[in-house]
Amino acid sequence: QVQLVESGGGLVQPGGSLRLSCVASGTSFRFNTMGWYRQAPGKQRELVAHITSGGTTNYADSVKGRFTISRDNAKNTVYLEMSSLKPEDTAVYYCKATIGARFWWGQGTQVTVSS
Repeated sequence: QVQLVESGGGLVQPGGSLRLSCVASGTSFRFNTMGWYRQAPGKQRELVAHITSGGTTNYADSVKGRFTISRDNAKNTVYLEMSSLKPEDTAVYYCKATIGARFWWGQGTQVTVSS
């Protein structure tokens, strides 16, 4: 019954910024961890960033210093603010949320960085 819906993807020029949002619904329980993953054409899905309910964050080395993850527990929403975007950031971005050992995926939103 849990549903994750991503939004905010689109086309942006190199060096630009973009903000992604993911709203989770369908449960009265607080999510333990929420995170963002991405998958580029011909590549495996990889972790971009995740954040715990207590606010502890973790980032992939490739995005450290450029991306910021945050969450609003009251709204069950996780955000990913991206800056200094590079063509290699182009991918479908997926959000993921967990409650204990259970987890759910969103359907993804396309981010394209190109001039």
